[in-house]
Amino acid sequence: MTSLLRLATAGSVDDGKSTLVGRLLYDTKSVLADQLDAVTRASVDRGLSTPDLSLLVDGLRSEREQGITIDVAYRYFATPKRTFVLADTPGHVQYTRNTVTGASTAQLAILLVDARNGVIEQTRRHAAVLALLGVRRLVLAVNKIDLVDFDEATFTTIADEFTAHATALGYAPDEVQAIPVSALHGDNVVERSERTPWYRGPALLEHLETVPVADDPHDEPLRFPVQYVIRPRTPEHPDYRGYAGQVASGTVRPGDEVVVQPSGLRSRVERIDTADGPLPEAGAGLSVTLVLADDLDIARGDLITAVDDQPRVTDEFSATLCWLAEKPLTAGARVLVKHGTKTVQAFVERLATRFDEQRLATVEAPDTLRLNDIGQVEIRTAEPLPVDDYATTHRNGAFLVIDPPSGDTLAAGLIGAPLPSLEVSV
Repeated sequence: MTSLLRLATAGSVDDGKSTLVGRLLYDTKSVLADQLDAVTRASVDRGLSTPDLSLLVDGLRSEREQGITIDVAYRYFATPKRTFVLADTPGHVQYTRNTVTGASTAQLAILLVDARNGVIEQTRRHAAVLALLGVRRLVLAVNKIDLVDFDEATFTTIADEFTAHATALGYAPDEVQAIPVSALHGDNVVERSERTPWYRGPALLEHLETVPVADDPHDEPLRFPVQYVIRPRTPEHPDYRGYAGQVASGTVRPGDEVVVQPSGLRSRVERIDTADGPLPEAGAGLSVTLVLADDLDIARGDLITAVDDQPRVTDEFSATLCWLAEKPLTAGARVLVKHGTKTVQAFVERLATRFDEQRLATVEAPDTLRLNDIGQVEIRTAEPLPVDDYATTHRNGAFLVIDPPSGDTLAAGLIGAPLPSLEVSV
């Protein structure tokens, strides 16, 4: 049985992310013949002599006409050693919110830089976001190495600068791998290139196939946000009451004792139902209906959890926000917090710090958080929420900040996630 690796790509505009992903799909034979034919025809129409592999990813015509990718494209491919789920995220600074989305479930991220430009502001910003999201493995793909004549000194300078930045963000040296690549020509993408004899490390795919995979969410404590209460009231099932949702983390089995938060009521799992019949167990990511032994007052937004490892129930918490809106955040703002399947009114009591990802410093008591800023805040909610620290349980430690009048998403939040412990700058 092959293992699964969830990964994301990130980088600046024109660094070649789509071409690299297209190359991976093409060289692993994960492209259907009709898709390749369509890409070949489109490339010929553009006057190109070889297929433009970026078109395998940039699916929308409007995106191709602008020359940038603006959505998060999920791609699936496999080798005999491992199965991959890849989120190809956009590079433009205004789409940092999409990078947050794509990286939120990733175990590894590939950060691309143009060998001619090196590490730039957006590279450092993406690395900071990935560190805060808990993506524990980074690959720095120094792309377009052919355009600097496969120069070892250029690669070494870029790799050393990025590794120092990543180390300051909390990464260990063995969690960062720099690879010189040419996505256009395939150098060091699937196989090691003869044109970089000075490079002794693995090709990109070789590294992806062998890198250790992070802890499985199945091994985390049970967290089951109730999405819907099912009461069919039919003659066949007059007393049926099931609680539908997706297992956010952990594993649940019939007979397990559980506690419902925030009420603290306890019961036992009697059955796990699906459209295809009952299951002997359900793990993270599976959508099921739980039937409990007791008739409890449970509603959408409640959280069914393990008894021996419960979240804390609170109406106050510290969190790191990735601010994603043009409208700046100030202390005293009234917002909505969406945590799991529950949305509650909330109040931003204080802006504690803002992280300067370029200088790797924190600024005390900032006046605002602006678009793409990362900051630590204190939040009070109108109702208590059962929460975990993001570092412990990603799914139950994450939330969204929503604008009450418009319903727009303002920020992605990580409960308890501290900013890097660096010198504070006033």
